Amino acid sequence: MKLAGQVAVVTGAGRGIGRAVAATLAREGAAVVLASRSAVELESVAREIGQAGGRALAVPTDVRQEAAVEALARRALAEWQRVDVLVNAAGVAAFAPVTDSKLDDWDQMLAVNLRGAVLCCRAVLPAMTARGRGTIINVGSIVTSRALTGSAAYTASKYGLLGFSRVLAEEMRPHGVRVGVLSAGATDTPLWDAMPAAPPRERMIQPGQVAEAALLMASLAPNATLEEMTLLPAGGIL
Repeated sequence: MKLAGQVAVVTGAGRGIGRAVAATLAREGAAVVLASRSAVELESVAREIGQAGGRALAVPTDVRQEAAVEALARRALAEWQRVDVLVNAAGVAAFAPVTDSKLDDWDQMLAVNLRGAVLCCRAVLPAMTARGRGTIINVGSIVTSRALTGSAAYTASKYGLLGFSRVLAEEMRPHGVRVGVLSAGATDTPLWDAMPAAPPRERMIQPGQVAEAALLMASLAPNATLEEMTLLPAGGIL
C-alpha cells in the first residue's frame, strides 16, 4: 500500500472529487479524516471505507469557519497523532456573466474555494513542519489556463488558490512540506447537476481519475514533488 501508516485529511469528502479521493487514499492504507458540511454524506463515506477494510473518521466541518477548521485539525491529531496529507477538495461554483452575477455567489466561492483552503493549510502546517514532512494538494481548475465566459467569480477564486499555493510551496520547501495544485477539467460530479447547458457528462473525466492523480502527488518519494498537474478529458476543454 502506497500510503500505509499515513493520515490524510480530505475536505469536500462527502461527494464528487473529495469522496473519490478519500476512498482512494484509504484503499492505499491511509487513515482518512473526512470533512464536509453534511454529516449524513460523511457517515456514508466513512461506512463505505470501513466496509472495504479502511479507516475513516467523519468530522462535519464548515471550511469557511476558522474555529471549525482548527477543531478538525485537533480531532485528526487527537485520533492519529499526525497529518501527512491534506487534500483541499471542498468547492462551490455558480456561473453567470459578470454583469448578471450575484455578489453573494462571489462571496461564497471566495469563502469556500480560497479562504477555506487557506484555513485548512494553516491548521495542519504546524503538525507537518514539526515532523519535517507532509503533502498538501489543492484542487484547482482548468479555468486558470483558459478563460471561460460566465466563470469570472469561480475563476477568481481558483486563481487566488493557485497563487496562494505557489507562494506556500516556496515557503514550505525548506520545511519538507510539499504543496501542489491539481487542476481538473470537466469532471462528472454533482456540481453540474444544476448547471444549464452543461457539457455532455459522458465526455467528462470521472472523480476516480482525479483521485488517482492526487494519489500520485501524495505518494511520490520525499525527494520529488508534483507542484502543478492538469488533468483533462481526452477531448480537451469541453
